[in-house]
Amino acid sequence: MDPASTTAAPPVVAWHAASAREAGSRLGVGLGGLDGAEAERRLRAVGSNVIHARRGEPAVRVLVRQLSSPLIVVLLVAGVVAIALGDYVDGLVVLAVVAVNTAIGFLQEWRAARSIEALDAMLADDAAVVRDGRLQHVAAADIVPGDLLTLAAGDRVAADARIVAARLLEVDESPLTGESLPVAKQEAAVDTAAPLGDRSSIVHGGTLVAAGTATAVVVATGRRTELGRIADLLAQTRPLETPLTRSLAGFSRALSGAICAIALLLAVVGLVRGYEPMDAALAAIALAVAAIPEGLPAIVTIALAIGVQRMARRRAVIRRLPAVETLGSTTVICTDKTGTLTHNRMRVEALWTPAGGESRAADATSSAVDELLRAGVLCSDADGGVADPTEAALVAAAERAGIDARGARAAAGRLDALPFDGARRLMLTLHRDGPGALAYLKGAPEAVLAHCASDPELRRRTDAAVGALAGRGMRVLAFARRRTASAPPTAEAALAGSWDLLGLQAMVDPPREDAIDAVAACRAAGIDVKMITGDHLVTARAIGARFGLHGRGLTGDALDALDRDGFGAAARETHVFARVAPEHKLRLVEQLQRDGEVVAMTGDGVNDAPALRQADIGVAMGQGGTATAREAADVVLADDDFATIAAAVEEGRRVYDNVRKAVAFTLPTNLGEALVILVAVLVFPFSGGEPLLPVSPTQILWVNLIATVTLALPLAVEAMEPALMRRRPRRPGTALLDRTLLVRTVAAAGLMTVVALGVFVLERRAELATGVAPDTALAVGQTAAVTAIVLFQVVYLLECRSLRTSLFRLPPGGNPWVWAGIAAVLALQSAFIYAPPLQQAFGSAPLDGSAWALAAAGALLVLPAVEAEKAVRSARERRARDAGR
Repeated sequence: MDPASTTAAPPVVAWHAASAREAGSRLGVGLGGLDGAEAERRLRAVGSNVIHARRGEPAVRVLVRQLSSPLIVVLLVAGVVAIALGDYVDGLVVLAVVAVNTAIGFLQEWRAARSIEALDAMLADDAAVVRDGRLQHVAAADIVPGDLLTLAAGDRVAADARIVAARLLEVDESPLTGESLPVAKQEAAVDTAAPLGDRSSIVHGGTLVAAGTATAVVVATGRRTELGRIADLLAQTRPLETPLTRSLAGFSRALSGAICAIALLLAVVGLVRGYEPMDAALAAIALAVAAIPEGLPAIVTIALAIGVQRMARRRAVIRRLPAVETLGSTTVICTDKTGTLTHNRMRVEALWTPAGGESRAADATSSAVDELLRAGVLCSDADGGVADPTEAALVAAAERAGIDARGARAAAGRLDALPFDGARRLMLTLHRDGPGALAYLKGAPEAVLAHCASDPELRRRTDAAVGALAGRGMRVLAFARRRTASAPPTAEAALAGSWDLLGLQAMVDPPREDAIDAVAACRAAGIDVKMITGDHLVTARAIGARFGLHGRGLTGDALDALDRDGFGAAARETHVFARVAPEHKLRLVEQLQRDGEVVAMTGDGVNDAPALRQADIGVAMGQGGTATAREAADVVLADDDFATIAAAVEEGRRVYDNVRKAVAFTLPTNLGEALVILVAVLVFPFSGGEPLLPVSPTQILWVNLIATVTLALPLAVEAMEPALMRRRPRRPGTALLDRTLLVRTVAAAGLMTVVALGVFVLERRAELATGVAPDTALAVGQTAAVTAIVLFQVVYLLECRSLRTSLFRLPPGGNPWVWAGIAAVLALQSAFIYAPPLQQAFGSAPLDGSAWALAAAGALLVLPAVEAEKAVRSARERRARDAGR
């Protein structure tokens, strides 16, 4: 066979189903491996054995996309308008907000590339290969299809390879498949349809050899490996907008369209009324400046940043700012099992002896149980350091029962051992016992029972016990003992003869107890929880049941057999998915998103990375998780504790609640200011040939960027409302402000407009009556109007601490930052009125006590209006609850 035919464009081959001889033949390699020249030629043909991100979009295009969002466009207009009006400081502040938002969006676009690049760290730095008939060490990047790898315990596998020969080989594939335990590997071919976790004839790049040795022929390198396939999935996913950013984008589009239309209409009306073209344009610009909530992005960003700090204190590290709020919007959590819901370490949970039956490992005290546990110590190689997880669990169980493992081994010196063999599925150790010998046998129940004395009743009871334990998702090992009067020469010789069954030890990767409570808390909050794992279905169902996730469950093969409608129904209705590949996880997330769910995906392995990135919110484990999973995720749990997710969801809901309060507080001011300009252009007279405006554009910017932001920020730290975690999650697409809040916003804006115009007219007339110059009277009237708007905001802030509960039922000291914000705004407003530099910058003028009193009286009118609206809403909600009972 011409080996050149296998390298340029290798066909898709089920290498796990091909024999080792066939694999070698297809790849044109013999026992002596490739020669150096052929390896070089193949390297040029297929490329290096590395995983690189494909070339993405040009940076300029990514940057332009950030600047094209409606909110950014509106902010750009605000900044340019401010500068055009000569207010360079405020204009630059607005443009700085644009720059920050653009930078955040730009950086998010590059996260996919970093996720893929992190996969390169999974590959070995070098590898031992047979080339030119001798063993050589070469750089892993230079491995090519057809290379013969030699593997030993502790090696990182450099590429996907078909096993040619293996001895006691076990490989840790947990980052790739989610399998809790190292997987036994051997050279025999397996079924073509075998899922990834059952392809025992293949070793995969990036996995770790836990035990044994092997020779394997490389069948795929770089992007053609399983890791490369995951990299392709990562490259295909795109970061989604969060519910909050979607709401803000929709709000911004509607706002920008309305502002443009009204400003244009206002300019036309001004011209009709006799305004000079420049004056009409300035009036339209003033309305636009008034209507644009320049401070809103800063308020939202700061609210999210405060949420990040709070979550960090609760051990959840936020990698992307909007992820804070998305957690609070989550309707479905898809969680990995191994290391997320469980500890990712085995623990003996149950024991069974022929005499005593089943008992919990922690409660067993009989001599028969003691001998069973001692057998687990002696028939293992675990020494307290790095050990096979199964053997480590056996030793730990014995030590919990008071058995000194080191002492037991010292007392029963080992004469010989028969290591575990995948074919025999047994391990045997031979020990000194006076003049004779004592042998212990450990392994698969059916293999051990085949060597035990034939007792039909005992066999029936043992089989029943094995079935019951395995049905609960446990891994079951059987133990037997044999005494001999004289020591057999070898462990192999000791295997022959009749053995006495000691019993069974059953182990499981135990669930995290706090995770059980966390899943229950999430479900109580209306969040559906689904477990998606690469482990076996029986194990997955047993673990799922501990978390209240019941049902028959589905495997990846079963999902593949479903049509589109069936897959959609399975994604919605099934809570346990087992033996799934990365593609299945990704498809499930995408299906749930198509169904309108906000999906959070948790995981720690490379196999989780595509789904983590596709999900609305990806949550990775910080301690046990791979670098690829962490790079793909939005949130990293510093303590690898699923319980932290419940705390993060609670914090996310509070953040959204507080952002909503800040928006509800901010918008009436902008709408009210726009209405003030609109009414002035429509009905106010000219003064000295100039149009009369109750507030100037620069004064509007003072209110929007100084007073409004300062007052809104305390809402970001408002305490959580009662029963927040008992509310159903809001559905995707829900408007930021519901109909009730929109009505309140319009009503508050209308009331603020009446107050500001009334204060302006009364104060200006009063000043003119004293004989002052018209320009001075205008400055006093405008300053009084701005003061009325600011005081109106102060009172309305108190009402916005809760959108439902009456102000008089809230604890006055519940949020001290509210009072700090009010004090700061009053000090700033006093400087606006009385400080000469600010008078010159903003055209303000000193006010007397009567002007302050008039402004305060007008501002207090909002109090009874909002209290009445809250009372009506509460009564309506009570009637709805009563009707639903």
